[in-house]
Amino acid sequence: MTKLKTLAILAALTGLALPAQAADFSDPTWPCVQRKVETLSLGLMWPNPVDPDAEPASDALRADIADLAGYLSLRRVELDSLQPRIDTFAETYDGDAEALGMVFASVFDTLSKRRTRIITGIGDFSLSQIALADKIDLARAEMDTILAKSEPDFDRVDLLEEQLDWDQVIYTDRQRNISYLCETPTLLERRLFSIAQMLQQAVQDQG
Repeated sequence: MTKLKTLAILAALTGLALPAQAADFSDPTWPCVQRKVETLSLGLMWPNPVDPDAEPASDALRADIADLAGYLSLRRVELDSLQPRIDTFAETYDGDAEALGMVFASVFDTLSKRRTRIITGIGDFSLSQIALADKIDLARAEMDTILAKSEPDFDRVDLLEEQLDWDQVIYTDRQRNISYLCETPTLLERRLFSIAQMLQQAVQDQG
């Protein structure tokens, strides 16, 4: 049985309706409604060239860039809370586009790597669900075969039923997390765009 068919059958068995536009089943590692974008481009978010090999002009600037970038990279800090720190940095360095670009490049590196790890994790999650779906499907098929015999092995059926109960609970419990997992890469992408806009605005305000 193909993985696509297994997923479709298990979705029906567990009552987990899959929207027609939800997942691209040609890629079994991507079960999300959201379009899969594996990598992001710094150049699409930051309008000015950023030299990845550039060194800050001073140790103080290097430390301040690292401090601000580390703070901006914290996902649990609300975007509104970032503005005062950005403003302070921009005022200290007169809205230096190069310095603010270095800040964004550091934030981009951190969050884009985190996003890639999450996408990889979603792929692993999807493959584990497919494997579990296959296991459930095989157990059901074995049960049907046993029950079709003139003298069924009810002890074996009991074991299979117990296994199925556990496996379906595990599958369903995991599946409840899929929406959150799928939203996370998109949320990181939006956060990067928002931070880029805030830093660009700081350049303009101090310019």
